[in-house]
Amino acid sequence: MIIAVDFDGTIVQHRFPKIGKELPFATLTLKKLQEDGHRLILWTYRTGKLLDEAVQFCESKGVSFYAINKSFPEEKFDENAPRKIHADLFIDDRNVGGLPDWGEIFQMIREMSGK
Repeated sequence: MIIAVDFDGTIVQHRFPKIGKELPFATLTLKKLQEDGHRLILWTYRTGKLLDEAVQFCESKGVSFYAINKSFPEEKFDENAPRKIHADLFIDDRNVGGLPDWGEIFQMIREMSGK
């Protein structure tokens, strides 16, 4: 599956524009999802230097992304097109019902993908 993941409030605590403390098991779960063959997209409001800091944070924890704020790496940003990306699943703390803990997220995705 292609999984879009928010950063602030989802991977780390909300401290924007700073980077908050990592939420328990966030990057561990993301690495395991990658090992299971899922493609991860970092889908965040951050841009520029603040986005670079978020990407560096994730990479320092061993998480790299298939794409960042776009559907695929080669996609060119077009100001005339909506900024909606294609993903099979979105993980975001602003979900209806909030963000489940990362263990629950992992189990839901494993069940959805038949693993």
